[in-house]
Amino acid sequence: MDEKAQLLKHLGDVQQSLLWKVEGLSDAELRRPMTDTGTNLIGIVKHLTGITYGYLVSAFGREREALPIEDDEELFFGLDLWATPDESTDEIVAVYRRACAAGARTIEELDLDTSGTHHSGSTVTLREMVLTVLLDTTRHAGHADVLRELVDGRVGNRPGDPMSPDDPEYLRMYRARITGEIDREAWMAYVKSRPDYDPSVWREHRARQETHSQGGSGSAGRPSDVSTSE
Repeated sequence: MDEKAQLLKHLGDVQQSLLWKVEGLSDAELRRPMTDTGTNLIGIVKHLTGITYGYLVSAFGREREALPIEDDEELFFGLDLWATPDESTDEIVAVYRRACAAGARTIEELDLDTSGTHHSGSTVTLREMVLTVLLDTTRHAGHADVLRELVDGRVGNRPGDPMSPDDPEYLRMYRARITGEIDREAWMAYVKSRPDYDPSVWREHRARQETHSQGGSGSAGRPSDVSTSE
């Protein structure tokens, strides 16, 4: 996979993850401020719509739809981070989808070294803007992870995400391990007693790590394609 294809995939994946985070919630749940600073799910989507359109479309002179908030000075005072009563949460999500599609077309059709103009007036490349949008989207998708879990317990990056088990008993025991209510011996005994425990997963992971370390590219992280319950 070449650089452009990788960037498109990573950006598309995190955008889809964010959209999944706002699925299936009521209007009130999407709008509800969940922190003292007012962070809310629909505000994250609204904010990233402007970021995506601005950095991946407008910066390269490509046509896009106008956003009403762009003509309002309140934009500089947080208007892009929440939905006003006369704004539809469904429409905010729909506009974000269109922004994502327009941004993807820019990446597909232009060279990554293509020059554009940032809203500050500075000259930028498409590569720089893709990385900026990817960074900002990933950061805010992380915020959305926490907010959605607080709303109804949904976790993970996608349906059936193996990295985010939603088994209440598993999560209760995991929290007990974190707080020290149970020790490592009790925790590992519990993990190994679960029907989905497969001892070969760890053995294979360690074998790969040993092979990589011999080549100077070892990593201490757990594999990304297995559940925390494995």
